Amino acid sequence: MPYQAGSRLPGEPASKLGHLDVLKSPLVRRLCESFDGTAPPRAPNVGWDALPRVGADLPLVFAVDGSLQIITNELPPHRTLAFVKTALLRIDRVALSNIDPEMPHPLALRDLLTDAAVYHATAFPMRHVTVPGMSVYDTVRQVIFESVKDPSLGGEVLETLKWLAYEKWDGAGRSLPPFQCPNCERNTSLTFDSESGPCDQCGGEVFLTDMLGFHLEMAEDAAPDSIASAYMLVHETLLLFTGVRMFFEHNRNRLPDCLFLKDGPLSIRAQYSKLVTPIRRFFDAARAQGLNVCVVGQEKTGAFVDHLALIGSHAPSSGLFVPGHDYVRTEVQHRPLTGDPYGVYTNYGAKVFLKLSERHSSVLSIPTGTYVRDPTLADLIGLDRILGTLPKLVSSRFESALYPIELANNVASLSTYPSAKVLTLFADAAVAQ
Repeated sequence: MPYQAGSRLPGEPASKLGHLDVLKSPLVRRLCESFDGTAPPRAPNVGWDALPRVGADLPLVFAVDGSLQIITNELPPHRTLAFVKTALLRIDRVALSNIDPEMPHPLALRDLLTDAAVYHATAFPMRHVTVPGMSVYDTVRQVIFESVKDPSLGGEVLETLKWLAYEKWDGAGRSLPPFQCPNCERNTSLTFDSESGPCDQCGGEVFLTDMLGFHLEMAEDAAPDSIASAYMLVHETLLLFTGVRMFFEHNRNRLPDCLFLKDGPLSIRAQYSKLVTPIRRFFDAARAQGLNVCVVGQEKTGAFVDHLALIGSHAPSSGLFVPGHDYVRTEVQHRPLTGDPYGVYTNYGAKVFLKLSERHSSVLSIPTGTYVRDPTLADLIGLDRILGTLPKLVSSRFESALYPIELANNVASLSTYPSAKVLTLFADAAVAQ
């Protein structure tokens, strides 16, 4: 590896001719010839299912998305702030049907979004940004708790976290499982329905958001960028289920007529996956009451999207394929079959490869409730009504786009330019003070 540029001297340039010695290797030459070849890659044998009989479309559509920008000061010690924004958007599907999917008029989109979105924004001090009297560790913990409690959203997102963590949908609820105290690192918990309280081991203040384990990734004086991305994912999930909770508590009969769309898979990684088990239990409890809660995650990038590009050309003009554990491990992840089943701790939705037409195919996640190692079409909650709705939400502006997710991204987006430049100027001014 070359020496990098510093404040006084330039970086070490790479050799312009160094690659010639590499190409002298017969093995390298054969690999390059193979790479340049035109033979198509091997496509696995996939048992595509024909689209089942679709149900009535869902008249109420909600979409959630998030955006993240990491802003680093160019001068040492390179102070870093992270800005996060999430948005929940309600779509009038009747109005959406009147918009041209090929060439949507900007004013029509503006009218569609009027009074239809709520959003949340926050910022995290990641490195070399201090609050007097507090470490970065404690500051980030406090920011996470206050952000989830965001009064601009009426505190409803924190209520949703309590609703999931304490499993309050059945009226009785459950006690909070033990988690590591951020102060003494011993196991602790909170009393039922509490937002915060003292650790029963050391007496230090503990927040409900500490249950998720953000502090497990942080040092005393710095936090990695993964904290901001994990917060965005968790807040997207909580914002989505805030909509679900509001209908469940106040207008339960309308809940089966709602479609909730999320940008990205229905999964929560690492220690944050503590929310996965209560989410699965909620879907099971709702289905036991005759309520099919229709939630869909759409993936735009990643290994599953790349795999769909490989197998999609061999699919029928309209069909779907639900891969099981063995298929995911061997054909998508290219890993051994040993170990825990795919997604057993992290996913609250099964993967679905869907081809609606020759022009539109997607990788979706649809809940099954209790984890199913090898899901079938019958396990996918609300599949018939989901398939009756998605074709009416297709956008032609982007590859495999769905209008609600596209519009939610417009609300939540913190694009590289110009908004990142504005955030940089704001961050520099704030640090200068």
